[in-house]
Amino acid sequence: MRQFQQTILVETAGPSLVEFTSEVSKIVAASGIETGLVHVFCRHTSASLLIQENADPDVQRDLLAFFKRLVPDGDPLFIHRAEGPDDMPAHVKTALTQTTLTIPIAHGAMLLGTWQGIYLFEHRHRPHRRSIVVHVTGD
Repeated sequence: MRQFQQTILVETAGPSLVEFTSEVSKIVAASGIETGLVHVFCRHTSASLLIQENADPDVQRDLLAFFKRLVPDGDPLFIHRAEGPDDMPAHVKTALTQTTLTIPIAHGAMLLGTWQGIYLFEHRHRPHRRSIVVHVTGD
């Protein structure tokens, strides 16, 4: 079994879903691995990862609206506000989603569905540069 690892940076401009499927695809191709798995890991506690529809941008808008309603900024329930009113809500949103994804690889490509894309889900209001580790294993 072979392994290949690379870290990529994803720039965000506030709450958003930023697709980076093509960057992961390039890493999978560069790995030379034909059959295996690609593991994607977000190294942050206030952003997360999603596999989501990439055809209709209304999906991303609706997800942002849902999470904004589900975990509102400045909720008096939260004590942790070290970096502002969006701090603890960002951590809760990350806890409700995921920081890792694992996707099968066949014939040197990810086996994503027709409408699936890989997204960084930014939960903070100010811009960030998020570090994502992409680890490919297989033969």
